[in-house]
Amino acid sequence: MEHIAALLLVIGCSNTMADCRELQVPVSIFATAEQCVAERPFVLGDVQGQADHIVAKCLAVDPVLEDDYDQIVWNVRADGTLDASLAISSLVMASNAAGPEKDYLHQQ
Repeated sequence: MEHIAALLLVIGCSNTMADCRELQVPVSIFATAEQCVAERPFVLGDVQGQADHIVAKCLAVDPVLEDDYDQIVWNVRADGTLDASLAISSLVMASNAAGPEKDYLHQQ
Protein backbone atom coordinates (compact mmCIF):
# COMPACT_ATOMS: atom_id res chain seq x y z
CA MET A 1 0.00 0.00 0.00
CA GLU A 2 1.36 3.39 -0.98
CA HIS A 3 1.43 6.13 1.58
CA ILE A 4 -0.09 9.52 0.93
CA ALA A 5 2.34 12.37 1.56
CA ALA A 6 0.15 15.30 0.52
CA LEU A 7 -3.44 16.22 -0.17
CA LEU A 8 -4.41 19.07 -2.51
CA LEU A 9 -7.30 21.12 -1.16
CA VAL A 10 -9.02 23.45 -3.65
CA ILE A 11 -11.57 26.00 -2.44
CA GLY A 12 -13.79 28.23 -4.58
CA CYS A 13 -15.30 31.42 -3.16
CA SER A 14 -17.59 34.25 -4.18
CA ASN A 15 -16.14 37.72 -4.87
CA THR A 16 -16.88 38.78 -1.30
CA MET A 17 -15.23 35.63 0.10
CA ALA A 18 -18.42 35.07 2.13
CA ASP A 19 -19.51 31.87 0.37
CA CYS A 20 -16.81 29.22 -0.08
CA ARG A 21 -16.90 25.51 -0.89
CA GLU A 22 -14.52 22.70 -1.69
CA LEU A 23 -14.06 22.10 -5.41
CA GLN A 24 -13.68 18.57 -6.76
CA VAL A 25 -10.50 17.86 -8.70
CA PRO A 26 -9.50 14.74 -10.66
CA VAL A 27 -6.44 13.98 -8.50
CA SER A 28 -6.18 15.26 -4.95
CA ILE A 29 -3.75 12.87 -3.23
CA PHE A 30 -0.04 12.55 -3.94
CA ALA A 31 2.83 10.26 -2.95
CA THR A 32 5.16 13.22 -2.44
CA ALA A 33 4.71 16.85 -1.44
CA GLU A 34 6.71 17.86 -4.51
CA GLN A 35 4.18 16.17 -6.82
CA CYS A 36 1.37 18.08 -5.13
CA VAL A 37 3.14 21.42 -5.48
CA ALA A 38 3.98 20.70 -9.13
CA GLU A 39 0.38 19.73 -9.97
CA ARG A 40 -1.22 22.70 -8.16
CA PRO A 41 -0.99 25.23 -11.07
CA PHE A 42 -2.50 22.73 -13.51
CA VAL A 43 -5.38 21.97 -11.16
CA LEU A 44 -6.05 25.67 -10.69
CA GLY A 45 -6.24 25.98 -14.47
CA ASP A 46 -8.68 23.05 -14.64
CA VAL A 47 -11.13 24.59 -12.14
CA GLN A 48 -10.91 28.13 -13.50
CA GLY A 49 -14.39 29.59 -13.90
CA GLN A 50 -16.02 27.37 -11.25
CA ALA A 51 -15.85 30.23 -8.73
CA ASP A 52 -14.97 33.92 -8.62
CA HIS A 53 -11.94 33.35 -6.40
CA ILE A 54 -10.07 30.03 -6.19
CA VAL A 55 -7.36 29.08 -3.70
CA ALA A 56 -5.48 25.83 -3.27
CA LYS A 57 -3.07 24.42 -0.74
CA CYS A 58 -1.06 21.23 -0.40
CA LEU A 59 -1.53 19.72 3.04
CA ALA A 60 1.16 17.45 4.46
CA VAL A 61 -0.05 14.02 5.55
CA ASP A 62 1.70 12.39 8.50
CA PRO A 63 2.12 8.74 7.43
CA VAL A 64 1.67 7.57 11.02
CA LEU A 65 -1.76 9.25 11.18
CA GLU A 66 -2.80 8.67 7.55
CA ASP A 67 -5.64 6.29 8.42
CA ASP A 68 -6.79 8.37 11.41
CA TYR A 69 -7.41 11.69 9.65
CA ASP A 70 -11.15 12.19 9.18
CA GLN A 71 -11.51 15.95 8.78
CA ILE A 72 -10.16 18.75 6.67
CA VAL A 73 -10.46 21.97 8.64
CA TRP A 74 -10.26 25.10 6.50
CA ASN A 75 -11.05 28.78 6.51
CA VAL A 76 -10.64 31.39 3.79
CA ARG A 77 -9.88 34.81 5.23
CA ALA A 78 -11.28 38.03 3.79
CA ASP A 79 -7.88 38.71 2.16
CA GLY A 80 -8.08 35.38 0.27
CA THR A 81 -5.61 33.50 2.45
CA LEU A 82 -6.43 29.82 2.92
CA ASP A 83 -5.78 28.32 6.35
CA ALA A 84 -6.18 24.54 6.27
CA SER A 85 -5.11 21.40 8.08
CA LEU A 86 -5.96 17.74 8.45
CA ALA A 87 -7.48 16.75 11.77
CA ILE A 88 -8.66 13.79 13.77
CA SER A 89 -12.07 13.95 15.42
CA SER A 90 -12.13 13.94 19.17
CA LEU A 91 -15.40 12.02 19.13
CA VAL A 92 -15.38 9.24 21.68
CA MET A 93 -18.00 6.52 21.60
CA ALA A 94 -18.86 4.51 24.67
CA SER A 95 -21.14 1.62 25.36
CA ASN A 96 -22.11 -0.40 28.38
CA ALA A 97 -21.91 -4.07 27.57
CA ALA A 98 -22.87 -4.97 31.14
CA GLY A 99 -26.29 -3.32 30.91
CA PRO A 100 -29.47 -5.39 31.24
CA GLU A 101 -30.70 -7.01 28.08
CA LYS A 102 -34.13 -5.94 26.99
CA ASP A 103 -36.83 -8.42 26.34
CA TYR A 104 -38.76 -6.75 23.53
CA LEU A 105 -41.94 -8.51 24.60
CA HIS A 106 -41.64 -7.14 28.13
CA GLN A 107 -39.94 -3.75 27.91
CA GLN A 108 -39.50 -1.76 31.08
